[in-house]
Amino acid sequence: MIPDQWYGILESNEVKKGKPIGFTRMGEKMVAWRNRSGQVTVMSDLCPHRGVALSAGKLVDDCIQCPFHGFEYDTSGDCRFIPANGKNAEPPKTMHVKTYVTREAHDIIFLWWGEPRANENYPPLPWFENISADMVYSTIRNHWKNHYARAIENQLDVVHLPFVHYNTIGSGNRALVNGPVAKEIQFAAGSYRLDMWVDNKSDHGQKPIKPSDMPEPARRPLIQFYFPNLWQNWLSDDFLVFLIFVPIDNENTMMYLRQYHKMRIPVLRQLFEFFGGLGNLYILNQDKRVVITQRPSRPDLDIGEILIPGDHPIVVYRKRRRTLIEEAQAG
Repeated sequence: MIPDQWYGILESNEVKKGKPIGFTRMGEKMVAWRNRSGQVTVMSDLCPHRGVALSAGKLVDDCIQCPFHGFEYDTSGDCRFIPANGKNAEPPKTMHVKTYVTREAHDIIFLWWGEPRANENYPPLPWFENISADMVYSTIRNHWKNHYARAIENQLDVVHLPFVHYNTIGSGNRALVNGPVAKEIQFAAGSYRLDMWVDNKSDHGQKPIKPSDMPEPARRPLIQFYFPNLWQNWLSDDFLVFLIFVPIDNENTMMYLRQYHKMRIPVLRQLFEFFGGLGNLYILNQDKRVVITQRPSRPDLDIGEILIPGDHPIVVYRKRRRTLIEEAQAG
C-alpha cells in the first residue's frame, strides 16, 4: 500500500449506530463504530489486555467495551474504565488501542494510511468534482482475490477490451489502440490524479498513433484515476461509473462499484439501477475472471512483464505509485 494517503475503505451505511463492525483493511483487522453523535471511529480490532476482538463487544455511551473483561475504550483509543480495578481507579496510559485518522464524505469512510499529522495537516480527500450533489447512486460490492493494484491497472487497460469484453463494452473488434494517454495532475504534496483518453479502432492496416502524438480530447477525459484507490468512467455529465479499490490485504480486494445518475423518478430509478447493476456486475466479472489469474500478485515496474505502447497508462501509474511509496518511506 502507498503510505500517507487517504484510502476509501467502507461505505457509510456499513457502520450502523449502536453496533461495532469488524473487518480487514490494509492487511490489518479493524473495528468501526459510531458514537452517539454519529461520528465514526476506526481502530485496531484488538484489546491490548488479552487480545480479544473488540468488534465482538458492545458500545457503552461513547466507548467500545471489550466482551472479555469489560474494558472500555473511547474514540481516541484510550482506556476509560477497567471494571476489575474499580470505578475510581485510573487506567494505565499503556492500555491504549491504535486508532486511525478518518474522515467521512460522499457516503464513504476514508482512512489516513500513515502517521498522524500535527495541526490536522492532511491533504484534501480525493474526489471527482464532476460528481454533483444532484446525482444519486446505487452500489455493487464484489470481492476479488488479488492485489488491489492489479484491479486498478485493469481499469487503466484499454488493450483488453475487445477480448475480455468481446460481447459488451469491447464489441466491434476495435483492437487497434491509438494512444492511450495518461496525464498526471498534482493537487497537493502526494496528491495525484491521472486523466486518460484513448481511441480504439478496427485494424485496417493503419499505424497506431503513439501516446506522445495523441491530441487532448475536446471535452473531457473519459477515464480518471485519483490516487490511491478511486476511479471513474465519465460517460456523460448525467451518468458515470465509479469504483473504489479497497485493499483487504495483499491477496484480496473489495470492489465498490457505483453508478451515478440523475434519474429520480422512483419506479424508473429502480428499473435503471436494477438493469444497470446487472450489466455492470456482468462486465466486472468478465474482468475478474482474468485479472485474478495474474502473477506476480503485486505489480511493479521490474516484475518481468514486456509492455507495449498500449500499456502507457499502466506504466505511468506504476511509476507514480513507486515514487509515492519511496517519498513516504524517505519521510
